[in-house]
Amino acid sequence: MNVETKGYKDEILNIIEADRERRKKTEWRGTVLDYIELVKKNPKIVQSAHERIFNMIVEHGVREPDYDANPKLKRIFGNQKIKIYNFFASEFFGLEKTIQNLVRYFQSAALKGEESRQVLFLVGPVGSGKSSLVERIKRGLEALDPFYALEDDPMFSEPLTIIPRHLRPQFEEILGVKIEGDINPVVRYRLLNEFKGKWENYPVATYSFSIRARRGIGVVPPVDPNNQDTSVLIGSEDISKLDKYSEGDPRVLDLTGALNRGNRGLVEFIEIFKNEVEYLHTIITATQEKSIPAPGRHGMIYVDTCIIAHSNESEWKKFRSDPTNEAILDRLVILKVPYNLRLDEEIKIYRKILRNSNFKADIAPNTLEIAAMFAILSRLEPTNKCDLLTKLKLYNGEEVIEKGKTKKIDVQELMSEAKNEGMHGISTRFIMKAIDNALSDNIELNCIHPLSVKESLINMVREGDFPEDQKKHLLELLQDTIHKEYLRLLEQDITKAFVYSFEEQAEALFQNYLDHAEAYVTRKKVKDKSTGEDLDPDENFLRSIEEAIGITGSACDNFRQEVIAYLWSALRRNEKLTYKSYEPLRQGIENKLMFSVRDLVRITTKATTRDEEQKERYDKITKQMIEMGYPPNCIDILLKFAANNLWKD
Repeated sequence: MNVETKGYKDEILNIIEADRERRKKTEWRGTVLDYIELVKKNPKIVQSAHERIFNMIVEHGVREPDYDANPKLKRIFGNQKIKIYNFFASEFFGLEKTIQNLVRYFQSAALKGEESRQVLFLVGPVGSGKSSLVERIKRGLEALDPFYALEDDPMFSEPLTIIPRHLRPQFEEILGVKIEGDINPVVRYRLLNEFKGKWENYPVATYSFSIRARRGIGVVPPVDPNNQDTSVLIGSEDISKLDKYSEGDPRVLDLTGALNRGNRGLVEFIEIFKNEVEYLHTIITATQEKSIPAPGRHGMIYVDTCIIAHSNESEWKKFRSDPTNEAILDRLVILKVPYNLRLDEEIKIYRKILRNSNFKADIAPNTLEIAAMFAILSRLEPTNKCDLLTKLKLYNGEEVIEKGKTKKIDVQELMSEAKNEGMHGISTRFIMKAIDNALSDNIELNCIHPLSVKESLINMVREGDFPEDQKKHLLELLQDTIHKEYLRLLEQDITKAFVYSFEEQAEALFQNYLDHAEAYVTRKKVKDKSTGEDLDPDENFLRSIEEAIGITGSACDNFRQEVIAYLWSALRRNEKLTYKSYEPLRQGIENKLMFSVRDLVRITTKATTRDEEQKERYDKITKQMIEMGYPPNCIDILLKFAANNLWKD
């Protein structure tokens, strides 16, 4: 064995041994009496299922949005008090309100209010994140320190439940905890027969939550309607033992149902309403009475678990419309999980999925933006206050400029008008399939760009099983709304690539505009920085920027006053001023730069044969676009598209 191989093996053995040592430190065995001593020192180790999950979430940290660092969020949330939970923050985007309501449920249930006796029901469209939210909680439980339970108890019961009821008031006072629940028949049999009723000697051990081992986490998938055996929920009797023990003997019990195994933690009902109603009646007592029937003749068994169910909206509507389901409906806390409606957050979702996959292709700028735009536009409901694209931008916290003024529409008002928004539309999975298809069609280039993804989406919509009116709407979004918006974004990028030092030139225009606008508003002269002369404000220059955003005539005076007032206010707040500080002016400056080079760009990109000067310009555009993040393989395609669509003769 060479030295390198030996070193590699030693490293692996060190990792294994360190893991074993760490696990040993968290393992504990003792008796109920020993456990009572631990509780006396630290009463917090006694937690209900809901309390444990709530503490797990908040212990990762809670924060409020930084509105100063991200003014977009202020425009989105307004005066609402929003909390961001770090437990979910890195995996879920655009669901702040949903997650806040989710945590509110656990907080209320942890206080043992009525919600601790109800099922948390997540409803939303396919792919909105319902099962992912539950999966995150399950993984969080697995990462917790081990919990204490009666040893070899199939339901991992809280050790204090073995204390006789008549002694509990005294122990509650000594320990400072509330003792709830009861032991199950299996533990009771062992207590009476192995330990002769001496409950203080009953063994206690630590256990880790585990999805695979079904410790503290139970899962109930949809069951075949023709074979809905309740043993999946509450366990069964082991018929192989019935020839040895009587039917009433606890030793025949096989408490391996989801509600048994999910005791102390969580039970997930997947697509709950695909099951027959009779099959679900067990959850009525499991929630309200915190007990479930034992198999056979063994009475009721205490359970302390959080039941989370989820289903798509169509199944939910069907179930809700049946009045015979009233008993179950009364046990539900309904939480809507809609699709995300914010462009920036939707892009983060796609990036996360691609990051977790083996996707290695190059992605041109604006590609994911265009896909995200389509998804969100399909989820929005029309309003008479603005068009859908404007609504999308407002929901994203952007300032929408119209004739030099910020469009004043209350985002919260828009949202409150569309109560069902986000509960329908194109799913994230649909978009990711389109991205995969776009890559397979451009495999030799190993890159995707907005045109390839848009074409892939168009094909998928045409071939998809959509109602005709919806299909027509989706195609209009792709072929008209998104087509025009992408042309605007592409022209902006090409202009930046064409104009040498775009940011510097924009900044120079900004400073120049400020000098002349301030002099105009205050009726002073402008001092020329080169010659030192005092000059009149250059109104032609001011108008050239203002006209680029549709401001003409007497409106120019008001605009200049607004710009100066805004920027003076920003200076008082010690904000750093750039050409991007005031959105209407930023747009005017960028438009002026675009207009000023449009003819040159058009000639350079459209020419089939270029002279030396044009070739040099074209090469510079290509080089600059590569620096902007464009894959070299797709630049020529996009420039030809721009030449054919932006600058028609």
